[in-house]
Amino acid sequence: MKELELKYGCNPNQKPSKIFMNEGELPITVLNGKPGYINFLDAFNGWQLVSELKAATGLPAATSFKHVSPAGAAVGLPLNEVERKIYWVDDMDMEFTPLANAYARARGADRMSSFGDFISLSDICDVPTALLIKREVSDGVIAPGYEPEALEILKAKKKGNYNVIQIDASYRPNPVEHKEVFGITFEQGRNELVIDENFLGNIVTENKEIPKEAKIDLIISLITLKYTQSNSVCYAKGGQAIGIGAGQQSRIHCTRLAGSKADNWFLRQSPKVLGLQFVDKIGRADRDNAIDLYIGEDYMDVLADGAWENIFKVKPEVFTKEEKREWLDKMQDVSLGSDAFFPFGDNIERAHKSGVKYVAQPGGSIRDDNVIETCNKYGMAMCFTGLRLFHH
Repeated sequence: MKELELKYGCNPNQKPSKIFMNEGELPITVLNGKPGYINFLDAFNGWQLVSELKAATGLPAATSFKHVSPAGAAVGLPLNEVERKIYWVDDMDMEFTPLANAYARARGADRMSSFGDFISLSDICDVPTALLIKREVSDGVIAPGYEPEALEILKAKKKGNYNVIQIDASYRPNPVEHKEVFGITFEQGRNELVIDENFLGNIVTENKEIPKEAKIDLIISLITLKYTQSNSVCYAKGGQAIGIGAGQQSRIHCTRLAGSKADNWFLRQSPKVLGLQFVDKIGRADRDNAIDLYIGEDYMDVLADGAWENIFKVKPEVFTKEEKREWLDKMQDVSLGSDAFFPFGDNIERAHKSGVKYVAQPGGSIRDDNVIETCNKYGMAMCFTGLRLFHH
């Protein structure tokens, strides 16, 4: 198949629409559903991301994409008891495979942003992973293959309309890529940069120690950034992205946005949030939204009389600003990647508030000395990669 006609482009008024190959055949087979233009953009970007994570770490990888940027990305490390709770999988009586762990992490890190995601999996989709996907609101999935039972589970989603794409894992694109904007064709070499531990060798701070686990997290953050709309910053910990700030014009805004998401990820692990008693049969999305409001500045939206009764069995106490700060001060050993250099030390100051200890960024700012000095103040280890990772 050389081309596939689509219903429409980014918006319903943008017709005609299709994906096609100038040479050869499309490397994908649609096994179920009718994926759209944005679905394919998410699928192909996500597939590249998880393929590179698998190659770099040797672990199965998953990503949850929304609007051509990842909401979450992770490798298949085991889940602890708290992680199983905050990702809403603690009620599943099954053995979690590494791929299932990867998707639980990728989907669970930022559940608000992942709602209605497009999933990419580095490995053949197994039954445990399909069972996780079954219970989430999602547009579709791309993987190199599917176990027969897993495929049947996925085909049953969305009244039989769930998008399931199989990609040829051996496919390699042309090294020169093209993009058309306003009738004008742009050409560039594909970003074939391989990100691995060798990328982290130039440590410029007084602290030169980056342990193995932190190197994996830095690699995850950098590969995630490679497929995130720029400007972008990514916080990572424990084998997954925990906060991604995408598409901001100012780098400090990227750092703040990603940092606030990382903070929310950790606040969800606090006893106050874990102890929330929700009414029976509350929807998963409603529960996620209630938690997001409860830990944020608009907590009265869910705690006001007449509101909390529809959400909680028992009215929760206010999670005060002081209590949240006390809990966040326990977050440590977070890794942070940036797709371009930090122009000011204020980015490091903000990162410190979210427990960042390890940093990877290109370097090259006229204020590199100030950024290094700020890292030294907090005992951080920072490496200069020397290479930018813009993606548009």
